[in-house]
Amino acid sequence: MKPEIVRTADGSSTLFVPGLNEHYHSVHGAVQESMHVFIGCGLLALPAMLPAVHVFEMGFGTGLNALLTYYNTIGSDQEVLYTAIDAYPIQQDITERLNYPGFLDYQDASEVNKRITGSPWGESVHIGRRFTLARILARIQEYDFQGYYDLVYYDAFSPVVQPECWVPEIFFRIFQHMNPGGILVTYSSKGSVRRALHQAGFIVEKLPGPPGKREILRGRAGDVVTM
Repeated sequence: MKPEIVRTADGSSTLFVPGLNEHYHSVHGAVQESMHVFIGCGLLALPAMLPAVHVFEMGFGTGLNALLTYYNTIGSDQEVLYTAIDAYPIQQDITERLNYPGFLDYQDASEVNKRITGSPWGESVHIGRRFTLARILARIQEYDFQGYYDLVYYDAFSPVVQPECWVPEIFFRIFQHMNPGGILVTYSSKGSVRRALHQAGFIVEKLPGPPGKREILRGRAGDVVTM
């Protein structure tokens, strides 16, 4: 079944998948959740002196995290190299009906959003002068990681819906491809997820969550370990 567009409490939209009984974002506020979890606790927690930020996103979804990352780095001299994977991509006609450009109120937001959600799968595309996006059709279980990352947005469907995506083996593979001091941030705060991150080598901390969620998790990478 096609996902349904629903309005969340902050006025921004998200998608609801009836067959999974799952929303892509918090019904308490789609944009405010992404800003709090992925931008505030992830992107803005990185050292400001990094000349380039290598981002990996698990679960491209609506493209909201990529759009927010673009606008939260556009004023800096940092180069952003953004890789996102998704096994079940959303059709562009649906993503274009979401109200993110109008909600964010940037003059060029509609055009930038179209470039992000319409970028070819399997290619690296310049979204802006210092922002490159590569969208890849892949399941995290089989994905062949390339390079090393400073920041990971772990935004899969919930552990209830996709338990196979929240296991130590996957987090360990990610950990092995992170730069020292790199950050993984996720909206989930389940004990099983915290333990899986810890087992994979991350230094895990609980952080206050956005409205409607008490806590979220952030993992930091130190030295590479063997499992």
